[in-house]
Amino acid sequence: MAAGGDGAVKPLQSAMKLAAGAIELDTGNRPREAYVEYLKSISYISQALLEEAAKGGSDAVTPDTPKMLKLAEQCLERAKSSTAVLGKVKPAAHERGPSPAPISRHRRVFSDEGGKLSPFLPPEIFQKLQITKAQGTKKELTPLEEASLQNQKLRAAYEARVARLNPSQAVQKTSLTLTLQRQMMENLVIAKAREETLQRKMEERRLRLQEAANRRFSSNIALTPEEQEQRALYAAILEYEQDHEWPKLWKAKLKKNPTDLSLVSGLISHLLSFPEHPIPQLLTKLQHAIYSRLYPIVSQNLADLSTASRGFSSLLLDAEGLLTPAPGGRKLRSSQSLYCMASVQENKVNLQHSLSTAPLSEDLATESSPQEGTAARLADRESSFEDLERFLAAPESWPTGPPAEPQAPAEKRASLQEQLKAIVKDIHNSLDRLLSLALLAFEGLNTASSKDQCLARIEEAFFSPLWAPLLALYRRVYQAREVALSRSMERHRNMPPSEIGVSANLFPQDGEGRVAGSYPYSTAVQELGLILLESCPQRKLECIVRALRVICECAEEYCTARESWPQPGSAAIGADDLLPILSYVVLKSDLPQLVAECAALEEFIHEGYLIGEEGYCLTSLQSALSYVESLHGGVLVK
Repeated sequence: MAAGGDGAVKPLQSAMKLAAGAIELDTGNRPREAYVEYLKSISYISQALLEEAAKGGSDAVTPDTPKMLKLAEQCLERAKSSTAVLGKVKPAAHERGPSPAPISRHRRVFSDEGGKLSPFLPPEIFQKLQITKAQGTKKELTPLEEASLQNQKLRAAYEARVARLNPSQAVQKTSLTLTLQRQMMENLVIAKAREETLQRKMEERRLRLQEAANRRFSSNIALTPEEQEQRALYAAILEYEQDHEWPKLWKAKLKKNPTDLSLVSGLISHLLSFPEHPIPQLLTKLQHAIYSRLYPIVSQNLADLSTASRGFSSLLLDAEGLLTPAPGGRKLRSSQSLYCMASVQENKVNLQHSLSTAPLSEDLATESSPQEGTAARLADRESSFEDLERFLAAPESWPTGPPAEPQAPAEKRASLQEQLKAIVKDIHNSLDRLLSLALLAFEGLNTASSKDQCLARIEEAFFSPLWAPLLALYRRVYQAREVALSRSMERHRNMPPSEIGVSANLFPQDGEGRVAGSYPYSTAVQELGLILLESCPQRKLECIVRALRVICECAEEYCTARESWPQPGSAAIGADDLLPILSYVVLKSDLPQLVAECAALEEFIHEGYLIGEEGYCLTSLQSALSYVESLHGGVLVK
């Protein structure tokens, strides 16, 4: 019997299992078998998606569908690499000496520090992409633009008629030319008069709406700059609502069904789909402001680290963090990375993470001199863009010794913490401004439950392009803890559940009721790993809650299989049993970046969630992380 009831496992989890099996073959230097398994994974994903599409309706595309497609894309990329090995196509640049770098699909973005490569787009490009996305919608033509189009059509008709005339019909040609000029001039004069009238009416309306906004914000106390900006934005919202009907329709729906929270989600999603509305425009402006603050900090720290270490192990994932090559394996480029311009428009800017249970690095488990190991890696590796890409996602491989030049690490860490604190404060202020403006625009949202739902949808849109650089800063601040956790995971990877304190009746013995090659609570490990695919704090927290629920389901299944079910009406595990099991799941997850993820979630999750089930699950995970981290120091408490 599979752990956690594999009969009800999601297709995404099954696909990840198949891909993990292919990786094991790939890392075991068995490219032919790995190639076949990659193709099986692709076939399974295709069949699962076909079955979902055949259902029709809302079930045709589920939240897991984009992840399944991404996984299939990466499996296809790995299959191509396997065929290259089978065909004896191997890079031999190190044997031939220096040669021109191969053309990469990645768009290389240079930072300001001496042309060093940065995995994040410069703020000006980030802003241009946001503007380009906003301008992708249809725009209403002005009277002069309409007149210009009409004149183009008239000129095309004129040229077609002139082409049919004989050379002897010069009089007709002159008449047609004069007629064309007269019509084109009339169109322009009429359009100019219409535009002047329209501008005058727009100005009158703007002044009238500005007066309405002033009455809404009337006060004897002078307004602060923020309040003045909010008043201007409110006036812009009133002006927008004069030209569009949909805000009035949504207000009527909210008034009719004030307790329907699905209407709140639908309204915010609909609102953010109109980039010309003042609220999405403010959202884009605030995102750019936060990104502009994050970019120089993250890029500078990355540049400092890249000068200290040029070679890294081939041990990390593709851009979406689903597949991991083995230590010393081939370099595999992701099919769609955060360096690609299009990936930012699709809000797919994600750090690379490891979901595999393969070792993070063989170097961490050896007893050789760190200086000798580093020198050997520096000699064997070229300073490539892929190395830099992997380096950002693996703080456990960052140099922990003294830097080449005299520096003050404690002062620098304190400086990073202060900068992080300031950025977090700006993020909270930005979210508050967006929420207050949404409540001004739609008064029907001004209830406790509607506010929470509205804020959740705003956060989802706000964090999508920002979570990757924000998490990079968190990981830099918590680098020491991540390194300690990574080493604990490496050293105690194969520790059985009993040695970490899990009760004997809460896990199957070797070969008892488990699929060959699996391990206890593997389904919970996979569920926890899905946290890396999300870029919104609320959705990440939901992944943690689901992982703990799967742990409880697995424990109940193991108890049933061993006929050791507790008394009727009681739970299979209690609070004392949960922490050891969760620590085991953390140990098997091979995700040291969970330290930074949890720190960020604790900061950005709403207080209301922290006192319920979500808060309990987050606190439990943080306790498990601290316990596994302590194993690095030789502490083992059953």
